Amino acid sequence: MALRAAFYKGTHAGVPGVYNRLVRWWTRSPYSHVELIFHDGEEAASSSFMDGGVRFKKIDFDLALWDFVDLPGALEASAHQWFANHVGQAYDLLGNLHFVVSAIGDDKRKWFCSEAVAAALGMPDPARFDPGTLHAALSFLNQPASAGSLLGKT
Repeated sequence: MALRAAFYKGTHAGVPGVYNRLVRWWTRSPYSHVELIFHDGEEAASSSFMDGGVRFKKIDFDLALWDFVDLPGALEASAHQWFANHVGQAYDLLGNLHFVVSAIGDDKRKWFCSEAVAAALGMPDPARFDPGTLHAALSFLNQPASAGSLLGKT
């Protein structure tokens, strides 16, 4: 198994389910959460409000509730190290609201899921990514590109 990003398209029960629906509705995306899965398939990492922030976790991924994007294996060591360096940092609930109110800034000591995964992968401006835009960006990387398609000439 290779390094992969897993995007949650399910709905939890109760209040977390309301949050899942709100994120998907506001971002116009089927996704409300993202995890980074390391090559062994035993360890995932993200930032989760329900888990108290940045963490590693063993997750039994139900294929009906998650979509997966393969990532270059060369990113794994640095991504794993990023999470190891940030474990325990708080979830950035207020920062997550900047998708609703753009004047809300980014707290550099707190992380929401897609921000943490984007930062771990070395993407610039990680706070700009919600789960849907991160899925689109990472999926694009897996598409074969021609010079014409990159220049808008297909």
